[in-house]
Amino acid sequence: MQGRQYRETHPWIAFSVDLRLAPFNLWMLLGEACSKCEHIAGVPIDPASADELNLFYLAKGARATTAIEGNTLSEEEVSGLVSGTLELPPSKAYLGREVNNIIEACNSVLADLTQGRTHRLTPDRIRVLNSKVLQGLELEEGVRGGLVRSHAVVVGRYRGAPAQDCEYLIGRLCDWLDEGDWPAERLGTMATAIVKAIVGHLYIAWIHPFGDGNGRTARLVEFQMLVEAGAPSPAAHLLSNHYNETRSEYYRQLDRARQTGNPVEFVGYALQGFVDGLRTQTRLIREFQLGSAWENHVNVAFAGSNSAADSRKRHLALDLSSVGRPVAPHELRTLTTRLAAAYAGKTPKTVTRDINALLTMGLAQRNGKRIVSNQRALLAFLPIKATPE
Repeated sequence: MQGRQYRETHPWIAFSVDLRLAPFNLWMLLGEACSKCEHIAGVPIDPASADELNLFYLAKGARATTAIEGNTLSEEEVSGLVSGTLELPPSKAYLGREVNNIIEACNSVLADLTQGRTHRLTPDRIRVLNSKVLQGLELEEGVRGGLVRSHAVVVGRYRGAPAQDCEYLIGRLCDWLDEGDWPAERLGTMATAIVKAIVGHLYIAWIHPFGDGNGRTARLVEFQMLVEAGAPSPAAHLLSNHYNETRSEYYRQLDRARQTGNPVEFVGYALQGFVDGLRTQTRLIREFQLGSAWENHVNVAFAGSNSAADSRKRHLALDLSSVGRPVAPHELRTLTTRLAAAYAGKTPKTVTRDINALLTMGLAQRNGKRIVSNQRALLAFLPIKATPE
């Protein structure tokens, strides 16, 4: 359409991504991202570990996307908000409200997904997400959640798109993401969705259609697009965390993409952080699986015995692995509540006999004068694999 002011002021908002200019490592990262998303989504872990994983990454994601905008709550405080165990003082209530808005919005997207409801990305949907971001917050005059701005905005050195074009631009964005010439047949559904989610986030940041909460809205759009395309929910928080942990580079890449008019470099930057986060996440899941396998291994080792002595040794083997560090023999008596109860009234000789029994069974090993779980012995049963220098 002719006569749109943004064409003069914001020519980089061109609704195009030339992936032909993408370097080879971008394709490698995209393939690894798809593979790891499938792996994480399909690996069963015990319910307690699954809850821990989901809450951990929800807290990291919510903290990250608000911290970028200046929220100063710590990761520990945000974890308390996620678990419902923290009550902030009145002076920090607004910070908690900002974080809770993101938590509630993410949970709303996931709740809809589990009930079979998905949200096609439309201007109305983007407005809804912005209203969720700003719900209950004190806003400047003329700013309302979900209301496309009618005034100019400047963030740092960046001026948002002309106000009169914002409605048109978010409509064009949604149409482009939905119906544009995306190489889905060549890339696959997940790979295309990852690229579209990153680019959608970038374009909302460029357009800046609302009076406040644009960055958080952009990252919520990204989250929604990822989970609705099949990314596991813990993985969908990783991009926000990456942007926060590399905040100066995040802003540099936003500006670089504006200067070049092609989002390919920004996509590569986002993908590298996404894959790094997925690698960490798969290692964490592997640790959860190792813990479950170890618990089963210990239980099998004591199968068929109901004696108090064997029950005590079984608990010692399991609790020793849970602390994940070498422990001095005299600490074992009070290492956990149940060990304190099991060793109440027992002599040090009992502890020594139990340690020797675990050493003989291969369930523990010595580390100098300390004792450590032999959980890593299970790794010997992994397939044989060379370790290139």
